[in-house]
Amino acid sequence: MTNAEIVGLVGNSVFNQHDFSVLADHVREDYIQHNPLVPQGRSGFEAFFRDAFRAVPDWSYALNNSIAAGDFVWVYGAYSGTHSGEWLGIPASGKAFSFHAVDIFRLEDGRLAEHWDVMDVYGLFQQLGVIA
Repeated sequence: MTNAEIVGLVGNSVFNQHDFSVLADHVREDYIQHNPLVPQGRSGFEAFFRDAFRAVPDWSYALNNSIAAGDFVWVYGAYSGTHSGEWLGIPASGKAFSFHAVDIFRLEDGRLAEHWDVMDVYGLFQQLGVIA
């Protein structure tokens, strides 16, 4: 399986099917997370998104493009859902949202080892009514 296929498999399983069973085989236990909202390690990633999916049960991801080079995979896509429970300290708004993101993954020995992202958090917070 190529690095791009591994990222695609993990992304689809977690963000569209809300299935964490792929993490043990495809994400390192010491996964390094550069998003300050998401705790470190595979267990931190899983805990963060279990909470997110409770708040946004219809959470989904649409991949628009990906590029792989060596140990790195860049993906560009949109996360979307309906904010029906508290998330990131924000009370449920009942509002639908969609925001774009670039995620960068470094793989090591065929497993996700490190992650960076650039997200339209301003747009997300506008859609949820947190900011004008």
